[in-house]
Amino acid sequence: MKPSDQNISYYAKNYPASGIRAMFDLLPEYPDVVNLCNGEPDFSTPSHICEAAIASIQGGDTRYSPTSGILELRQAVADKYTQQLKRRITPDNVMIVCGGTEALMMSLLATVNPGDEVIVTDPCYPNYFAQIELVKAKCVSIPVYEKNNFQIDPEDLKKAISSRTKGIILNYPNNPLGVTASEEYIQSLEQLIDDNNLIVFSDEVYESLTYGKSGHYSLAQNDRIKDNVLVMNSLSKTYAMTGWRIGYIVGHPKIMKSMFRLQESVLSCLPVFIQKAALAALRGSQDKVQEMASAYEKRMNLLVDGIQSMPGFKCIRPMGGLCVMANISAYNKSSEEFSRELLENAGVMTVPGSAFGPMGEGYIRFCFANSFENIQKGVERLSSYIASRQ
Repeated sequence: MKPSDQNISYYAKNYPASGIRAMFDLLPEYPDVVNLCNGEPDFSTPSHICEAAIASIQGGDTRYSPTSGILELRQAVADKYTQQLKRRITPDNVMIVCGGTEALMMSLLATVNPGDEVIVTDPCYPNYFAQIELVKAKCVSIPVYEKNNFQIDPEDLKKAISSRTKGIILNYPNNPLGVTASEEYIQSLEQLIDDNNLIVFSDEVYESLTYGKSGHYSLAQNDRIKDNVLVMNSLSKTYAMTGWRIGYIVGHPKIMKSMFRLQESVLSCLPVFIQKAALAALRGSQDKVQEMASAYEKRMNLLVDGIQSMPGFKCIRPMGGLCVMANISAYNKSSEEFSRELLENAGVMTVPGSAFGPMGEGYIRFCFANSFENIQKGVERLSSYIASRQ
């Protein structure tokens, strides 16, 4: 007997397709394309991290590990945040997870009930929508506008909060918008967050990638809301470890203790040798991190300068992350149509802004995680094509 539609769950049948993945899946059809779609570092994982994993495997670290992660790694994360947050963080505040995606999933599972509401910005990283739905909660979007530097207007946040609101997902540095959060900006939101006892799911996976004088401000640094902040972080972007799938959550011990129990059914545990690699990343030299961030800043400036030189394109220079959101509303085409046009006629792959929510319409996202040479080639192709269609 063959499976029928009745054998497939509602969530599997209705899980929203990723607009980013939809573009990426077109790559085989365009072998000569310049890929400015993916936010994946083109750097290799630093050698001392790889060597730590190899040594761990050769040393026999191939058995089960504690559900919450090995103590040495949790302590390393705790030490990092004790210094960063300027207060004592212990391993009881930390759980090791399978990257940033699982970090959000576990945070939602531990705090959100069916029927609760979780606020996101629009545009935002599209995985948020689906993960909120998986925990049977309702996603409530609040718009952010280019004229406000894509920051939340406190009045819009106030309107979005109801008696069912459980939390808000904030992502700084932001994908796809490239904006960061200042201390003053978070202070403008803290009263609403505190008065309504909201959990803040703080996605900080791009924390090491800030440009100019921006710097990174963690929401957990805010004294008023710190106990309700769950910091979700990953080693993927900072250490070019996307395929290693490792990250962590930092939060109040009461919430973390419940998460430890849930993790047993979701993942059981992470491989020890990958955790030892992460330990080497956090405890070892950070020179490569600085080198990569410096290289990304140069690539970002190359891309932004190129975009801003083309008629009909506008963009805000990113303060962090790996993405540029370009306003293409002057072309009077949907973002999906225009993104496809650039792919087919200029040989450059981007992501339609609509993939990140309704407020993304009229924009396309570029990523500068590619090499300087490829970004230069992409800019030249775009400039040539845009000039030809005028």
